[in-house]
Amino acid sequence: MSALPISRRTVARSARVLGLASASAALVLGVGGNAFACNINEFSAEAKCDGDNGVITVTDVDPTGVPATVTVYLQNNGADLKKVGEQVVEGSREGVTITFAEDWKPDAEYRIHVKAGNQVDEDIKPNLTTPSTACKKEDTPAPSDSPSATPSDDASTPAEEESSPAPSPSEGESTPPADTSSNAPSPAGESNLAETGADSNTPLIAGIAVALVAIGGGAVFFGLRKRGTR
Repeated sequence: MSALPISRRTVARSARVLGLASASAALVLGVGGNAFACNINEFSAEAKCDGDNGVITVTDVDPTGVPATVTVYLQNNGADLKKVGEQVVEGSREGVTITFAEDWKPDAEYRIHVKAGNQVDEDIKPNLTTPSTACKKEDTPAPSDSPSATPSDDASTPAEEESSPAPSPSEGESTPPADTSSNAPSPAGESNLAETGADSNTPLIAGIAVALVAIGGGAVFFGLRKRGTR
């Protein structure tokens, strides 16, 4: 039995089918390879607190475990202010986290750059912004046990006013009266007698008194005599 001749049309059709199959296989392999390749979406960053200290963590969930160099920069007005640090991470499906010690300030901005071979060389978008509350709270002075210092001061004011010496007497009260014994005569028998024990006018006054007594007695005597004569 002789072989059937193969026509050119059949050969061309077969080649076309094989070409389509090869292209499909290459496409599937390419898509599969890209699916397992490292990419920037597998990296994430976060600013957290470790007690009173601030830290920045970067997590890599690349299942292929491609070594990636992670660099953290502090930003200021869109420019790198300083380099915080640089570490190498090999990710896994469960995720591998690396930590950068950084005493970050509230609402600060950091740029995280990832370099993984020829597959990744870019920043994590968007930039990392720290929380608005710092890790370590500012120390505030403890309130005093007493309610307030002012009331106690006010309360002590009346006591101080009570214990303060009385106001000095006025000039009219404190100044002793001037000695006027030499300027105005004192009544007889008072200041002069008290000061010297005798008065220069005493004999004269005594003489006048005796004369008045004698005149009075004489008048009485003559009156009584005249009444007897009658």
